[in-house]
Amino acid sequence: MKVLSSLSSLLVLASVAMMLAACRDSTTPTSSSPDALADSQQTVAQPTRQPVIATSAEDVRPLEKGQPAPSTELRQSDGQAVELSTLYAQKPTILLFYRGGWCPYCNAHLGQVAQAEVELVKLGYQILAISPDGPEAIRQTLDKGEYNYQLLSDSDMKLAQAFGLAFRVDKPTVEKYTTFGIDLEKASGRDHHLLPVPAVYIVDRQGVIRFAHWDADYKARLSPEDLIAAASAVTQQ
Repeated sequence: MKVLSSLSSLLVLASVAMMLAACRDSTTPTSSSPDALADSQQTVAQPTRQPVIATSAEDVRPLEKGQPAPSTELRQSDGQAVELSTLYAQKPTILLFYRGGWCPYCNAHLGQVAQAEVELVKLGYQILAISPDGPEAIRQTLDKGEYNYQLLSDSDMKLAQAFGLAFRVDKPTVEKYTTFGIDLEKASGRDHHLLPVPAVYIVDRQGVIRFAHWDADYKARLSPEDLIAAASAVTQQ
């Protein structure tokens, strides 16, 4: 009888163990490989950061590689509205943030990018240059240069804020600009006195940032050679 009792106890314990194992199997991923873990992590939504306006170019906190690229409604040179997310979905995108057509360093950089455009288009990219300039100011910039890519107006600076690039120009600097014939309010059609730190982003068709470059020094810009190298590297990832 003791033997039968012992056997019965063992059978009960074995049944409990099997039930526990089945529970573990139902709650454990079927694969613990790096690829499976990466796939599961990609489904986790990233927190949305509230737009911030910095007090200086040195204080901006731009978005970085791997983060979702914000979208908003921008205006084309003819004043027509376009949703940036629809452009993201069309092709991998190179976003250029520049201060305005009144800035000689910005115009020089736009020209350098125009020279690299053929190579970038071969790699499958579209180029979108974005500034606080209103549509009229953008048309003036287009008249001065030869650009085959789009220049878009972010006159309310919503996109620049979402990317963490916006800063407020202080009053002494605004007044100094006017002595050089630079009227920020006339250029943008707004009185916010906001500018973006010049930046270059590469965004894939899923709206994810694949490359990011910015510099608080508005005279320092990403060279066309480095831009082509970065764009080529992203296509090979």
